[in-house]
Amino acid sequence: MTDRLIRLTTALAVVAVAAVAAVISYSHAFELVRAHGETGVTARLVPLTVDGLIWAASMVILDASRRQHPIPALAKWSLATGIVATVGANVAHGATNGPIGALVSAWPALALVGSFELLMTLTRTASSRPPAASGGHRTEPEPPEPSRTEAEQPLEQLVLAEYRASLHGPGRPLSQRQLADKHGIDRRRVKKIIADAEPSASA
Repeated sequence: MTDRLIRLTTALAVVAVAAVAAVISYSHAFELVRAHGETGVTARLVPLTVDGLIWAASMVILDASRRQHPIPALAKWSLATGIVATVGANVAHGATNGPIGALVSAWPALALVGSFELLMTLTRTASSRPPAASGGHRTEPEPPEPSRTEAEQPLEQLVLAEYRASLHGPGRPLSQRQLADKHGIDRRRVKKIIADAEPSASA
């Protein structure tokens, strides 16, 4: 319960910070785009492509991590490009007010990117954590080790199958010695395998 509460409150805090930072970062980027000649729908949509690229690349990286697949190079480059673009746009927006203005203007973009990555880290941690067992005990018992008879069963079946196949094939049936030499086992064991499966078979 404590772990769930921590994860829930952390996720809510990260989402809240990301939402506020996204609104401010979008506003800065929108004003920058409009100040450089774009108007109307284009000016409103261009900033969305930057933050949308960061989100899409983060989702691809998260999916690859959850599936334990290599992270695509395109996702890494897209994430880096989106981060540089959104931070650069916010810095350019505040650069007219000097270094302090550029830093203040860039902070929402940095907070947005950090929130994205914190959310991805939280999701990866939650998905990789094994489910807790009730009562502090294992929910699934360990499978018992196979007994000696079960471990030897495939060899016995192979010996018996070869013996039966030789009875209906051309030439003389395989002898117990031939089967023992072929499989590296004792002749008495071969005799027992045949006798147990076919009591009427002659040695």
